Amino acid sequence: MRLYPLTFKPVYKDYPWGNTRLPELLGRSAPEGIYAESWEVSTHRDGESFVANGEWAGRAFSDVLKVCSKELLGSAVEGDDFPLLIKIIDAAHPLSVQVHPNNGNAAEVQGEPKTEMWYFLHEEPAKIYCGLEPGTTREDFESAIERADVESILRTVPAHRGEAVFVPGGRVHAIDAGCLILEIQQNSNTTYRVYDWGRMGHDGKPRELHIDKALRVIDFEDAADPICEPVPRTERISNVCTSDYFVLDELRVDGSLELVADGSSFHALFSADAGFEIAYGGGYVESVARGSSVLIPACLGAYRVKPAGAACLLKTSVPVK
Repeated sequence: MRLYPLTFKPVYKDYPWGNTRLPELLGRSAPEGIYAESWEVSTHRDGESFVANGEWAGRAFSDVLKVCSKELLGSAVEGDDFPLLIKIIDAAHPLSVQVHPNNGNAAEVQGEPKTEMWYFLHEEPAKIYCGLEPGTTREDFESAIERADVESILRTVPAHRGEAVFVPGGRVHAIDAGCLILEIQQNSNTTYRVYDWGRMGHDGKPRELHIDKALRVIDFEDAADPICEPVPRTERISNVCTSDYFVLDELRVDGSLELVADGSSFHALFSADAGFEIAYGGGYVESVARGSSVLIPACLGAYRVKPAGAACLLKTSVPVK
């Protein structure tokens, strides 16, 4: 079976802090309900993607990778599994204050390493918490937890549409109410909650905290600025973030833009602004709806994106070393 741009059925999560606006904001048809997260591209066991279009429709993403992992993922990806998890987060209430392990300590706490980044899609003013106030010690942190005053030691960062922050494993963080975020992360679902704002879970009981494990993975020496500073690559392409695990580029397109999947990495495209067409392979055209994600196989070669009007497209790939 041939490879082509793949779209997927979103995997929705109804966590207690979730919102109801995601289908409307992204132009999706979905019943009323809580849509805290939409897992867009994933092979994770907690929410695997299934192909929605073409010859592979109805097949699990992992099944497709069993047949053609290198052609789809690219030579820069080690192994035959999708290395990332791409999701959309819509918060009606603050998420828990939490931390994830990194590659150096995940095995020690029996977790999966998780470094991530957030690209903000919301229009209204909002904020996030990302990192600790400078000089915060482990003792300060434990004292704040005991006082239920964790917010006082968190670094508050304004969150504006079109901006992004980087959240390495080990950095304490929380997303506040009102945020709509495209999150790019390692393929992981390990989260250690340290504070949950006194919230109850679906069962009416406080959600579990993981303070002991969190204290083992928090980087109390981390004082880096979390805000990503875009770097122009061409007149219409800027690099928002490059890490050891993922690369996010912002494509400003008014008309069409030529791109190349040269075999080194897949391209995962998303636009909250407009639907777009992908022309490739000597005459094939794939249409992608506004607010939907599409995975360009690494082997696709030259292709052209043409949005319905001026739009910002976000392109995720892996670093080529």
